[in-house]
Amino acid sequence: MLFVRRRVLLPVAAGLALLLLTCLTGCGSGSPHARPRMGPSLAKPTFVTVLNSPAARRVPFGFLGLSLEYRAVEAYAGTDPSAIDPVFEQLVRNLVPGQALVLRIGGDSADRTWWPVPGLVRPTGVKFDITDRWLRVTRALAHALRARLILGLNFEADDPTLASAEAGALLEGIGPGAIRALELGNEPDLYATFPWYRLSDGRHVTGRPPSYDMAGLIEDFTRFAATLPATLLAGPSLGAPGWTRELGRFLAAEPRVGLVTLHRYPLQLCYTPHDAARYPTVDHLLSPAASIGLADSFARYAVLAPGRGHSLRIDELNTVSCGADPAVSQTFASALWALDTLFEMARVGIHGVNVHTFPGAGYELFRISRWRGRWQAVVGPEYYGLMLFARAAPAGSRLLDVQNGASGALRVWATQSGTGTVRVLAVNAGARARVVSVRVAGAQPVRARLERLLAPGVRSSSGVTLAGQSFGPRTFTGRLAGRPDVSMVAATGGRYVVTVPAGSAALLVLAQPATGAA
Repeated sequence: MLFVRRRVLLPVAAGLALLLLTCLTGCGSGSPHARPRMGPSLAKPTFVTVLNSPAARRVPFGFLGLSLEYRAVEAYAGTDPSAIDPVFEQLVRNLVPGQALVLRIGGDSADRTWWPVPGLVRPTGVKFDITDRWLRVTRALAHALRARLILGLNFEADDPTLASAEAGALLEGIGPGAIRALELGNEPDLYATFPWYRLSDGRHVTGRPPSYDMAGLIEDFTRFAATLPATLLAGPSLGAPGWTRELGRFLAAEPRVGLVTLHRYPLQLCYTPHDAARYPTVDHLLSPAASIGLADSFARYAVLAPGRGHSLRIDELNTVSCGADPAVSQTFASALWALDTLFEMARVGIHGVNVHTFPGAGYELFRISRWRGRWQAVVGPEYYGLMLFARAAPAGSRLLDVQNGASGALRVWATQSGTGTVRVLAVNAGARARVVSVRVAGAQPVRARLERLLAPGVRSSSGVTLAGQSFGPRTFTGRLAGRPDVSMVAATGGRYVVTVPAGSAALLVLAQPATGAA
């Protein structure tokens, strides 16, 4: 599906007239703390037209998923399989309304985890044991959320017997019906670079020799796959662009792989010069390279995978890799980045995205703990962006073409659900307010509902609101609280005029009768 992004030049007089109409979106009643920070705006409005394109891509069910480390399961869900943490459960449900969660469990911990096998010596690089309790908790969590799991197996230990035993334990303990795929290892492209463990004298030991390459990966994967149960395999779980370019070669050699998995972070803390575009800063996170460029880097693989009968998931994604940088990841900028990036991934045809989180991560979506016997969560800014995406792009809806949908730091997206409801999202990552004039081709001139995603600034780590509501300093329910702040916007001359404050997002919802085109 081709997105048309071109400038539209309109008479200045029309622009000035539209500026007078912006109070339609700023004068609605609502809670004072959630009122938009309008500030100075650009002189000319941005005119966008939403087209009813019949060839638009759909947002697949399960598109937005989560990715956890092995230890994170009990940290978030608790250790009692009969009493799964209700706060975590609700926070997950908020992101996948009316659909099953695709939950990936793996990451770095996949290669540091094992199922203890009598007679086998625990590998030196293993730090976490899968236990019967962990299996029961994970099974209960999957049942509660109707989740489909992608489970990482230890690949770096280079022992097929160990991986086979682990796979058997996971299938028996959790149940094959809950398992979407088994994923061999985590980023084997780094096995020869980063240490798997350290010796007592401080020397580093890597999981593979310095000569390790795609040929070695294919040889290892084939050897392991021959010993694993007849379950769908996921891979190659790569993060490095150089290795990813050989994806076609890998898929041709591995017929058991049915789910293609790749990883990416737009910014990297370690081994990155401070003046590099990938060094973690708020400005770099909000740059087009971190969202549009990130998605475009997967476009060729989004075509390649389905052509071979596979689906492609970016099953590990977040803001900053190789180190914690909360000064970037725990700011409101991460919410705007996540919101736009998920749409960009859908644009290029990615089948699904798993946003990575675990306790202690610089980009942790929520910090969960027990206080006086009650579960509670401190919700980070990025989570709000994920929640707005779930509202703006319901599962099964289709992306609509938007003319002039990219203008500087402004991005405009649109979807249409099966009921005909059109949703138009404007994300303004810039330092000035923008006036957006939206025409929805073929839509009935109904009053539209307007919700806003706001914070004091893009560098704010608190004070985030979605439609006037928030989780506050902490939540004991996992639900937004407070009086909703929603405005109604009427069309004038067939256009909806919305002011989008600097560093914010706005969602217009036009309830339409079904057209038969959805």
